[in-house]
Order: sequence, then structure tokens, then C-alpha cells
Amino acid sequence: MDNLDNPFDTIVIGAGQAGLAAAYHLQNQGLNYLVLEDSKQTAGSWPKYYDSLTLFSPARYSSLPGREFPGEPSRYPIKEEVISYLQEYTDHFKINVRTNERVTEICKNEGVFQIKTVKGNVYLAQTVIAATGAFAHPYQPEFAGTELFNGRIIHSSQYKNTTDFKDQRIVVVGGGNSAVQIAFELAQTSNVSIATRNPITFTPQLFLGRDIHFWLTVSGLDRLPFVKGLSMHTSVLDTGIYKQALLKQKPDSRSLFTSFTEEGVIWSDQKEEKVDIVIFATGFRPNVNYLKPMYTALDDSGHPLQTKGISKSIKGLCYVGLSGQRSFSSATIRGVGADAKYVVKHINRLLKNNIL
Repeated sequence: MDNLDNPFDTIVIGAGQAGLAAAYHLQNQGLNYLVLEDSKQTAGSWPKYYDSLTLFSPARYSSLPGREFPGEPSRYPIKEEVISYLQEYTDHFKINVRTNERVTEICKNEGVFQIKTVKGNVYLAQTVIAATGAFAHPYQPEFAGTELFNGRIIHSSQYKNTTDFKDQRIVVVGGGNSAVQIAFELAQTSNVSIATRNPITFTPQLFLGRDIHFWLTVSGLDRLPFVKGLSMHTSVLDTGIYKQALLKQKPDSRSLFTSFTEEGVIWSDQKEEKVDIVIFATGFRPNVNYLKPMYTALDDSGHPLQTKGISKSIKGLCYVGLSGQRSFSSATIRGVGADAKYVVKHINRLLKNNIL
């Protein structure tokens, strides 16, 4: 075992935006911590996102705790800028991180967590923060006839750019920001439809000359407690280009198809159409399979049993970066800092009072 005689106060799983925010607050509290990251760099899932992705929030509202996002504050940073920012953040604060250490399972024995990695290493810790996000666990709904379809079916997590998709008949499933952005991009070179269960709605990116995040911040709405029932409805942030594109039917918007056929899909009006590619931009589920050995940590669907990032069943187990963890911004680069501070405060209290 790596630290048999001296368990860490906390081990953080994942060195993306959530894990780095947690490390910052652990470091500020003087706790003995380690971050384990399965890739070779501290940028989370950002290197795997599609090439044209930009932050939905301006740079001034896109910072981790203690370090402002560099450059012109009103711009929307591109993917490569975010990657550079996260890596520079790690270097600036000298975050204690070990890369290329993929965690395979975590269990708890006699009050101490044992964290095992694919390399065969075992680390010990009194507390654990799971900060692995959801990108590695894409969600794809089931449809009748999927196994018959001779075309390509991919998840949006596999999409990078238009290079391999030109002059194709494509259906993008999903009504969120990523679905609309990908469909819009592909529609410049292909025949694209975006298919949803409910009509797509749009929220203006700018209101009275200010980005929507300004109003969310000054009003406090961005920090309001998350209400689970409201999570079923998403609205696409838009400067106007996406709504106009759908009005021009480039891409067009349709009700979700009912099933696949060998050559394509059957739409809700029972018409069959030949389709080359279907892209599911249908979101993700928490990537926490390594917690399964602690069978009470997760519910039957694999979701953490937690309240505000604190495990309901495993003392000392916490989370940062879950969607809706404490607010609507919890899973975003602008929201993880506040959640990490809350969780680390809880951990510090457990350690100081020796109630693990």
C-alpha cells in the first residue's frame, strides 16, 4: 500500500475543474491531501470535448477559486483556453496530483478508505471526494429496432468536428446546448434534423446589453438551491443564431422518431426515412462505478446517495461536480468552487472532531 502508516486526510478522485477546486480548499485548510487523475493532464474531460465548444459563460464568470480566468473578461473562452487555464491553475497552486492513476475501486475498512488503481497501487485516506464528473459515462436511451440499423449511432461524447460527417443525412437527438450547437455546426455541410421529445426553447444570452450570467449573479439565482423537478426542462442559451437557424430549417427541428429500421428511422407521423448517422446528445450519468464495492453509496441506477455533496450512507465520502448538487451551476466551472468549499468545510469538521 502506498501510504499504509500515514493515511491522507483526503484523497480526491479526478483532477478536472471539480477536483482542482476541491484541492484548492483542502490546501487552504492545511489538510494532507492527494488528487488522483486517470489521464496524463489536469484538464478533466475538456480535451475530449468537440473542437468548437466554448464556455457558455464569459471569462469573468468562469473562474475557479483563487485564480481569475485570464484575458478579456467578456469573451467566451474556447476549449483550448480552458485546458490551458486548468493546467496553469494546477501549476500555480502546486496542487498535489498524481496523473495516469485511474481508480478502479474504493472500499472502506475499519474507518479508512482504500483506493485501488489500475496500476495495482493502493492509497489510504480518512475521507474521499469523488470529483470525476460524468463525461466518461454517456447516457443513450433505448429505441426499438436499434440493433437493425445499418447506419452509424454515436453519442455526442464521440463527436469532434464535421470532418467525417459531410454530405450525410444526420439526426441529432437532444434539446440542450450541446445538441443544438452540434446540429447547427453539422448543418453547414450536411442535411441535419434535431429530434426532441419537447419543443426546443431558447434563453437570450444577452439581456439589456449584459450576458445572462451577470443577471444570474447579481440576482443570486445562480446560487439558489437546486430543485430536482425543474431539472427536467432545459433551455438553450442563444445570441439569436440558433433560433434563426431552426427557423430557416438548417437544421430543421422535429418530434423524436419512434424507432429505427435497417435504413433509417420511423418518425412520429409513421413516415420512414433513410438516415446515415444518428448522434445522441442525451447527456451523461455520474461516473462513479469505482464506488460500487461500497454498495450503499449508490442507488439502483448508479447515482450517488447524497445531499449537497455529502454521502447519506458512507461517512467521510463526499462529491464535487455533480449536476444539481447544491445549485443550478454546480456542475460548471463557475459553480464547483462554492460546492467544494462547502464539502471541504464538512470534511474538516469530521477530521477535527474525530467522528469518522
